[in-house]
Amino acid sequence: MNLKSPLLEATDNICDVGGIRVGHYTDKRRPTGCSVILMDQGGVAAADVRGAAPGTRETDLLEPENTVDRINAIVLAGGSAFGLDAASGVVRYLEEKGIGYQTGFARVPIVPAAILYDLGIGDPRIRPDAQAGYQACEAARSDGAMQGSVGAGAGATVGKLFGLKRAMKGGLGSACLSVRDLKVGALAAVNAVGDVIDPNDGTILAGARTADGKQLLNSMDALRSGNWPAVPLAQNTTLGVVATNLRLTKTQARLLARMSHDGLARSINPVHTPYDGDTVFGISVGTLSADIPLAYVGALAAEALAQAVLRAVVLSKGLAGIPSWQDLFGQSQRG
Repeated sequence: MNLKSPLLEATDNICDVGGIRVGHYTDKRRPTGCSVILMDQGGVAAADVRGAAPGTRETDLLEPENTVDRINAIVLAGGSAFGLDAASGVVRYLEEKGIGYQTGFARVPIVPAAILYDLGIGDPRIRPDAQAGYQACEAARSDGAMQGSVGAGAGATVGKLFGLKRAMKGGLGSACLSVRDLKVGALAAVNAVGDVIDPNDGTILAGARTADGKQLLNSMDALRSGNWPAVPLAQNTTLGVVATNLRLTKTQARLLARMSHDGLARSINPVHTPYDGDTVFGISVGTLSADIPLAYVGALAAEALAQAVLRAVVLSKGLAGIPSWQDLFGQSQRG
């Protein structure tokens, strides 16, 4: 693995797209939190769900045929279904700023949200709430996105096919690709049942460990050899947001989100299982009008999302009993 330069030292992130601020709330009482993506001028958005255990809020309105065509924010949160309450705090924050969809009698902030399951670490009664969402908004910045064990990635873990005791730390990562005037960025909260793999060379970065906890097992090799564990619990889910400065319709944003799932498929294995609620939001926040095929934009978005997944695990910090990539491999890579 030659990961020191591209992953540990990369500085590009979803805020480079422009028109986006990202904020996090990380609960100090146990590893959990929420992340908010604010679009000060609004954004055209859609969502695509591939995992079979999702938890979402306000995603029906993102269907291309439905009335509202712009949203104000997206929330990613830990805490399972309880964490959806974080979106209420974001709504309150935006209402105070006079931001929202004009209904005639009031401006109603439009804030889709999705959650991941991190209740297996620490006290499950502690989870993101409306105040956590509000504080994430107050912390939002446009000059960079914190990564690693923050926000929605604070309690995230990966490689849980053989149980949480043999898992590794997941986290939150971000990336951005710029080609000419086009910008395509991604943010990922990685909490997968599968292993995280560098698609460039097939190296497993984080995943299920051997029984002694000292080495990576390779979940797919185990499955191919018939080493099948007990049925995993639905305590997972990877959440993603891909954004571009190219002007898109809702239908195009939906296709962007759909293509972006390929980035998860390249960097997580297995992915989109019955025990994951994998959800990706696609948003257009810019005014770039260019004759760029959507296929190219979607391909770049998938690449950016894969990079965000890798950064999520490489930049995270371990928990008691659950090591991170840096715990197991970081020192040897720094050489």
